[in-house]
Amino acid sequence: MSASKRDELVQKALKAFYRGGFHAMGMDALAKETGVSKTAMYKHFRTKEDLILAVLRLRDEQFRNWLIRRVEALADDPRGRLLAVFDALGEWFAEPEYRSCMFIKASSEYQDRAHPIHGAAAEHKRLLLAYFEKLARSAGAKEPEELARRILLIKEGAIVMAHLGDREAVAKSARGAAEDVVKAAGL
Repeated sequence: MSASKRDELVQKALKAFYRGGFHAMGMDALAKETGVSKTAMYKHFRTKEDLILAVLRLRDEQFRNWLIRRVEALADDPRGRLLAVFDALGEWFAEPEYRSCMFIKASSEYQDRAHPIHGAAAEHKRLLLAYFEKLARSAGAKEPEELARRILLIKEGAIVMAHLGDREAVAKSARGAAEDVVKAAGL
């Protein structure tokens, strides 16, 4: 399988796993969804879990790049960017194909903290926390680590609640909660 075919498989697998979950999407179903035979998949990925890890790496890159670009487009200063995170999330929640967070799903399906898939999900959240901490520090927060953790907690709760309920209302409420947390941090 060429590098471009491998990349195409990972892209298609990302969509299939996002829609159907990791355990529920067997290799037969994945072959059908992607149009790539199981034999061809196993030539490039030793196991289904190796493919899942490639999918998570791609999703991490895509999501963080998208979020950072949107936040920077929506606000000019670090304080505004902390809040713009929730405006960007509101846009994501409004997408018809929104199905919650792939990393939340991965960590719930692979609950053993020592498992590489669980670790990949945790790393994604750690990288988001680092980005929020950078914004909090740039905004002049007295306790940037704590503010970043609170922003991340609001974000994660919003993602879950948007999946379960009224996405627009959740986005507005999450932004309001973030405004309260940012104000309480003295910004």
